[in-house]
Amino acid sequence: MQKKISNNPFNGTPEQEKKLREVIDANKHDKSRLIAVMQEAQDIYGYLPMEVQEIISEGMDIPMEKIFGVATFYAQFSLSPKGKYNISVCLGTACYVKGAGILMEKLEEQLGIGADECTPDGKFSLTACRCIGACGLAPVLTVNEDVYGKLVGDDIAGIIAKYAD
Repeated sequence: MQKKISNNPFNGTPEQEKKLREVIDANKHDKSRLIAVMQEAQDIYGYLPMEVQEIISEGMDIPMEKIFGVATFYAQFSLSPKGKYNISVCLGTACYVKGAGILMEKLEEQLGIGADECTPDGKFSLTACRCIGACGLAPVLTVNEDVYGKLVGDDIAGIIAKYAD
């Protein structure tokens, strides 16, 4: 699955940038520390927007193409922010054959976003995942740590409403 670059505006703070530059300064002598720097950057910002990748590229003197290549190759890195409530739909075999695709469609329709995207207000993000080990409850989705199983498309509105604040 190809990663999507966020359409949400970058909202980094000066404090976050200061922390990132400290991480870069401590590691720029060793280009093999790139992944560690990127992990720390993601811990600071919650994801790796292009602006952060550019700071890393400049600070470590590593081409932007390499930074972006690493960010898109490894599943641990996200190019879009996570919402306050991250909804993850299991698309493993058991969930998929029991209707997880329909759940995903309903979520995209009701939230107005696609997979690996975040609502403009930052409240919800949507991801697809592989088996979460709850096959007996298929199809399953999680909202942060809350697990919902044996779902049908009509259940989605009620689940979203629980988190709408």
